[in-house]
Amino acid sequence: MRPLPRTLITPFLQGAILLFTASISTPAKTQTTLGTQQQIPLTITRARLHDSDQWRDVERHLPDPNTATPKVLEQQADILRARRFPEDALDFYRYALARGGDRVALANKIGLTQLEMKNFHLAEVSFRSAIKLNKKNAEVWNNLGAVQFIGGSASSAISSYKRAIKLNKHEAVYHANLATAYFDTKNFDGARKELAVAMKLDPSVFNRKEGTGGLEARVLSSEERARFSYEMAKLYAQNGIEDQMLHSLAMASEAGMDLNRELRKDPILGKYLTDPRVLVIIQNAELLRAGHSAEMNTAARSVPPLKP
Repeated sequence: MRPLPRTLITPFLQGAILLFTASISTPAKTQTTLGTQQQIPLTITRARLHDSDQWRDVERHLPDPNTATPKVLEQQADILRARRFPEDALDFYRYALARGGDRVALANKIGLTQLEMKNFHLAEVSFRSAIKLNKKNAEVWNNLGAVQFIGGSASSAISSYKRAIKLNKHEAVYHANLATAYFDTKNFDGARKELAVAMKLDPSVFNRKEGTGGLEARVLSSEERARFSYEMAKLYAQNGIEDQMLHSLAMASEAGMDLNRELRKDPILGKYLTDPRVLVIIQNAELLRAGHSAEMNTAARSVPPLKP
C-alpha cells in the first residue's frame, strides 16, 4: 500500500464482503517460528495458497526469523502482503515485533492486514494497540476510523477521523473519509465542507486506486449516493475539472436524482443546464426510467388475476 497506504473509503465502492478466512485446519504442513521449529495448522485458504508455484518461489527466499533484522522481516512481510499471502505476512510482522521492530508501525500494518482479510475486530484491536503506544499517529487514527465505519459505527468513525485531521490537517484522504462518514449520518453540511477541503488538497483524491488494501465499504442509500455525487460535481465545476463533473452528474442521475430540477435552482451548476453533454445525461436517465416503468407495466399485465 504505497508503502502501507492510508485507508480511503468512498461511497462508490461496492458493498461489504463480510467473509472471513476459513478456520478449518490441516496439520500436514510445518512452519518455522521464532526460536523453535513447530507444527502449525494452516487454514484451508492458506494451505491452498501454499500449494502453488508462486509460494514455492517465495518460500525459497524467506529470511530466517531467528537471525534476520526487524527491518528485513518487516520488508518480507510487506512483500508477502503485496503478493497476497496475508497470513504469512502476519507471521513476519510478528517476527519483526519479537526481534524489536517498531511496535507502532508494525501494529498498524498488522491491523491493515487483518482489515484486508475482513477480520474487522482483530483489525480494530491492532489499531487500538498502536494508538495506545502513540496517540499522535494520524494514520492509525484514520485506519481505526475506517474499520469503525465498515463495522457500521459512523459516529465512532467520525470521532477517529477528526482525531486524524487534528494531527494532520493536510492529508486529503482524512477529509474525504470524514465527508463520507458525515454523509452516512446525513450531515450534508459537514460533508460538503470536508469534500471541499479534500478537493482543495488533492483534486484526484476520489480517483485514487487502492493497492493491496482496497477496502469495500457498505454502500450508501441511493438518495445519499445521488447527493454525494451531485456535491462532487459542484466541486469539480468550481475547480474547472469538467470531465469529472460530468461523470459525477451521471452518477447522481443514475442514483435517481432529477438533474433538470436540481440544475435549475443551482447557482454553480445551473449554467450547464443547456450544455449538450448534460442534456444527454438527463435524456438518458429519462429514457432509462421510462423503460423501467414500461417493463414493470408489461410485467404487471402478464400476471394472471388471482382467483377469489
